[in-house]
Amino acid sequence: MNLELRHLKVVCAIAETGSVTKAASALGLAQPALTAQLQRIERALGGPLFERDRRGARPTALGELVLDRARVLLPAMKGLQDEAARLAEAGSALSRYRFGGVNSPILGRLVHRLASTRPAAQISTYASWSVDELARLVRTGRLDYALTGVCGDATPSAEYALSWREVACDPVFVLLPERHPMAAREEVPLRALAGEQWVAAPGDGCFGDCFAAACARAGFTPRKLYETDVRGCVDLVEAGEAVALCQAMFRPVPGLVTRPLAEAPLRWRLLLGWHPDAPAARFADEVLELARAAYTDSLSPHPHYLAWLLRNPSFGAYPGTVSHLVDR
Repeated sequence: MNLELRHLKVVCAIAETGSVTKAASALGLAQPALTAQLQRIERALGGPLFERDRRGARPTALGELVLDRARVLLPAMKGLQDEAARLAEAGSALSRYRFGGVNSPILGRLVHRLASTRPAAQISTYASWSVDELARLVRTGRLDYALTGVCGDATPSAEYALSWREVACDPVFVLLPERHPMAAREEVPLRALAGEQWVAAPGDGCFGDCFAAACARAGFTPRKLYETDVRGCVDLVEAGEAVALCQAMFRPVPGLVTRPLAEAPLRWRLLLGWHPDAPAARFADEVLELARAAYTDSLSPHPHYLAWLLRNPSFGAYPGTVSHLVDR
């Protein structure tokens, strides 16, 4: 029997789980079938790879040697496959655009603009709450672009070696019931909400830490911060159980209002990311401009936010965003 990469994956799985039974479950195989496969691998390599007893499976000296080589070869082969996939797709980059988004307020309008500009293109979208998951999918060639947000001056992890450009920077708003005492205010001081419970959509960035720090600067510790999906946020606010942190372009909901926090203590930056060696990189500037145009399109249904942007021109997509929209 010739040794193959799938055999190395079996050896690694047994070593990582410490058990043939657990490895079989992780690999989706029957335990007797995996045991028989391990025996064939051991015969091909000339000796036992694991000592097995009631406590589990532990690598022998030969097993350690095989594991050392496998832990180099398997990632190298995965990298080769990823690079080959990107190269193979180079000729079709103009005909396919794959976007991943994290609760993005402009993804729909970006798809609309791209479809109008490239009517023959295949466009697909993928939703995830995790910036890291989207970055990993872009890194491995399964997505072309990630459209995601980060708080303040933070940047996504450099682990995935993506290029990131800012589409827009928005203040974080608060979502309140119309009957809330602060709902009539044009802007709401964060400290005026010190007694509230809070709710926000989940994510894997530093937003929770940034919110806690903003509250500390305002002189209080937030009572509680729930995490749930957007529908759950709306339900909790409607029930009077919490007030919600939300994006400035949050879609209006009957009975609820969005208000800016005074002095914009929290900022949300919308970013577009791509891999610099992927075919998508050649068209990133075009997609970035379409994303900024989609952001401008998204402002029209939000006259209160438009008025706020006129008073705070450092926010938005780029200088002149609001004045250009107002002048049209």
